Amino acid sequence: MGLPVSAPEAAVPASAGDQTGPGGALQNRSRKMQLRSSNALPVPPTETHSLVTARRLCSTSHSSVDPAEVKKFQLLAHKWWDEEGEYSALHSMNDIRVPFIRDTLLSMSSNYQLGSPLAGVKVLDVGCGGGLLSEPLGRLGASVTGIDPLEDNIRTADQHKSFDPVLAKRIQYKSSSLEEIVEESMETFDVIVASEVVEHVADLEMFIKCCSQVLKPEGSLFITTINKTQLSYVLGIVVAEKLLGIVPDGTHEWERFVPPEELESLLESNGFSVKAVQGMLYNPLWGSWSWVGSRSINYAVHAVKPRAQGQHSPAAALPELGAEQPSATGTAV
Repeated sequence: MGLPVSAPEAAVPASAGDQTGPGGALQNRSRKMQLRSSNALPVPPTETHSLVTARRLCSTSHSSVDPAEVKKFQLLAHKWWDEEGEYSALHSMNDIRVPFIRDTLLSMSSNYQLGSPLAGVKVLDVGCGGGLLSEPLGRLGASVTGIDPLEDNIRTADQHKSFDPVLAKRIQYKSSSLEEIVEESMETFDVIVASEVVEHVADLEMFIKCCSQVLKPEGSLFITTINKTQLSYVLGIVVAEKLLGIVPDGTHEWERFVPPEELESLLESNGFSVKAVQGMLYNPLWGSWSWVGSRSINYAVHAVKPRAQGQHSPAAALPELGAEQPSATGTAV
């Protein structure tokens, strides 16, 4: 849960440009039809070797989950939906991260349904916590699978979605790590979101590899996290945790923060194409987030998995938006 803040005197008011957000830049994308039926063409030996290697790298014997990090959130599992509590900054982050995801995806499709613009899109929310991001994506029409290694978080998320019959059908939660679902979810999802997660994982490269494996070709990966700078240490740990108490003391370890250049390099070395890296800033006086030019504290990334090799006539990368798909409860994860 990465929540650095701007010091009161350094807070940047949201300008008209900040409110606009980064937006999406991709157009006319396509996706690969999955070769899973008995009539599918045989997979080339090199592709087979690649898949086997990837599965081995994502093996559950080597987890991206750090038990010490999970333990930090154990006592707060019942606090996720307290908008004035320890997760208040994550609640307000939805004001910019949800439009960022929505608008980027809509820029890739010419067809969408008013009221449910993400209908037909299968989303994996990794490290979903109590469902703070899963629910607004579900309200936009997406079929969402939320995973979290902490069972108490999943119980909280399940309980909260049960209050809304529509969300109960669109969202499925599972207590699981990312690598635990790779084998059964190869190239299953159109979109993966990992918001305020990567600064807590034990093995970031394996985490990125596993994301690639469960994401469809030309699918989108959205990440928000914290840069590793002196400013992020001062504002993210000293101010946010020790002085203002915006998040509990000990939530973050500066050594785990990830510079955008390092994250971009990891993504590109695993075949992703990085499309956008945008700075974010939290103003504790107003309890609000805004987009900013600087990436020195918080930032958001949008990356796209490449089209499969040998694909000549791909279909659209995203399913036709607005077309309802089977509910998330029927998804094999």
